[in-house]
Amino acid sequence: MLDIAPSEFLLVAFIALVVIGPKDLPKALRVIGHWVGRARAVGRQFRSGFDEMVREAELAEMEKKWKAENERIMREHAAPSADPALPHVSADEPAPVMVEQPQMIEHPQIVPSDASAPTEGSTPAVAPEPGSDVPAVGNRAAS
Repeated sequence: MLDIAPSEFLLVAFIALVVIGPKDLPKALRVIGHWVGRARAVGRQFRSGFDEMVREAELAEMEKKWKAENERIMREHAAPSADPALPHVSADEPAPVMVEQPQMIEHPQIVPSDASAPTEGSTPAVAPEPGSDVPAVGNRAAS
């Protein structure tokens, strides 16, 4: 960084002591230290900004390479299908059509063995009939 010999440093310190005086020297050193710290912070900020720009440029270059490679792979391994969502269907064949709506089957609820006998003031557990939209009613106390 700076090549200052010890003898040069002592000469600068002696001149500062004579010119500034022993009374104001600590204050002057604090001010100099403050400005040196700010200069270092500006240098650090400049360096980090420059590094960030280099990283962004490298990322943009890598994205271009990846995009070119992806396009090359897609050209080499293109599906013969007209619709990319259906790669197993050729362009000559019509797309498959769903004929029936799928059926949803509800599983019967399992009632614990101790809950099979209704208690006084409660309703018995009732399982829903198959195909009904009514949920099962549990063992609830009457209100």
